[in-house]
Amino acid sequence: MAHGALLSGWKLDETLAADSWNMAMCPVSAEVIHQVEESLDEDEKEMMLFLCRDVAENLAPPNVRDLLGSLSERGQLSVATLAELLYRSGQGAGSHYMNSLQASLPNLSIKEPSYTSSRFQNGRSREQRFVEHLGIQRNPVKTSIQESGAFWSPHTSEESYRMQSRPLGICLIIDCIGNDTEYLQETFTSLGYHVKAFLFPRADDISHILHRCALLPTHKDYDSFVCVLVSRGGSQSMMGVDQAHSGFSLDCVKRMFMGDMCPSLVGKPKLFFIQNYEVLGGPSEDSSLEVDGPAVKDLDAKALHPDSCLTHREADIFWSLCTADVSQLEQPSSSSSMYLWNLSQQLKQERKRPLVDLHVELMDKVYAWNSGVSSKEKYYLSLQHTLRKKLTLSST
Repeated sequence: MAHGALLSGWKLDETLAADSWNMAMCPVSAEVIHQVEESLDEDEKEMMLFLCRDVAENLAPPNVRDLLGSLSERGQLSVATLAELLYRSGQGAGSHYMNSLQASLPNLSIKEPSYTSSRFQNGRSREQRFVEHLGIQRNPVKTSIQESGAFWSPHTSEESYRMQSRPLGICLIIDCIGNDTEYLQETFTSLGYHVKAFLFPRADDISHILHRCALLPTHKDYDSFVCVLVSRGGSQSMMGVDQAHSGFSLDCVKRMFMGDMCPSLVGKPKLFFIQNYEVLGGPSEDSSLEVDGPAVKDLDAKALHPDSCLTHREADIFWSLCTADVSQLEQPSSSSSMYLWNLSQQLKQERKRPLVDLHVELMDKVYAWNSGVSSKEKYYLSLQHTLRKKLTLSST
């Protein structure tokens, strides 16, 4: 190729990139806002209002349409920001990540490449279809709140979770496989957590362990909570050591520690790291498992955290889920989870870096691993979080 033609190609690419960027940063029309409101269900509308609470703190919008309209009039709503809002309010309707035009909310620092998507529901999620309708093309990129500039304010971007308690919190490890507990216990102990480890529990035991942990009164004295789960399971469940059991819903695990179920952790980061070895064609998953046992129902209202009525119940959750084929456990030399081992090493070596940044690098390592192994040996890692502040797992 001639040198001039090559330069022309570069200029063309730059022009297209600039056009895409300008389109993504342009204001959102009233017609588009109307289409967005019509496409959301009530839970998604509630989540969108929650996500915008900081930038709209001096507004009292009665509905999503008025909220988005007000933000657009104030120059705080672009197409890219709207795409991010749709992703965040989608409650996991698809874990496909934002494109090169990605923007972040003020308290949701996100750096997630698109290759980490592990599941698609109905082919494309709502925000994917909407973004495609607007003509935005997704590419794998890592964009931080500082880089994107959307909804940015110096106060919110610098605010960090308090991590000063001794210990930092309880780290609950439930390992139904037995390959990872030793080094995980060492890592989280070194970070300053009080580790409670349970090896080879049955599905019913897992339920009781989680209930008891959620009700521990000591949570009120600690600044965070960590839960590590390692098990065989279905796409949304963990079986424990009962391979004939239908499994314990992962969604139930998350709900047990939400603000309305575990008020002593309201406003504090709740971190979940899950390695699930999927059993294809196993027993049907039981989605009817109850979350709230008798002790939860009898919680004294006076014990509620004073901010519990002001903080959304799903706030401050970091949900890192890695799936792999169960056949990995059937090999003669079955070893530690590649995901959990690298997570452990990063947390020990770079504990003063923000957790979201560390997770981005972890995703890179998973991607590099997958590029050199067979389909049965691959790991599929996804991240969903509702962190409102910067989080570093270090008290020093």
